[in-house]
Amino acid sequence: MTLVAVVDDDREVREYLATVLHRAGYDVALAANGLRLVSALQVDRPDLILLDVNMSWIDGFELCRALKKNPEWMLIPVVFVSGRSAPADIEAGMACGAVDFFSKPIDGPALIARVQQLVQPGP
Repeated sequence: MTLVAVVDDDREVREYLATVLHRAGYDVALAANGLRLVSALQVDRPDLILLDVNMSWIDGFELCRALKKNPEWMLIPVVFVSGRSAPADIEAGMACGAVDFFSKPIDGPALIARVQQLVQPGP
């Protein structure tokens, strides 16, 4: 099964994204912050990471840069899902290695279409 990691400090956003992804046929791993994601990466390698920018411990931009420097995780696509939507934020997200940037409120069908382009749901 294709695993998508959702990293967001807002529980409602995590649950919404989990519901949308489950309905589209994906397994979902939830993490409230970057530290929890790093712990989860030691156990299960996701096929895609949906990442918020504003979080405790480490912000999404720093976390994305760290992931892209690690040979084990550098090829996992990262898509930002953030309340920050200024052109500078989107540019910063792409510059640190993300493949896309979605602004909140999230357009579920558009997000799923992009996820499907990046990874196929599996049995």
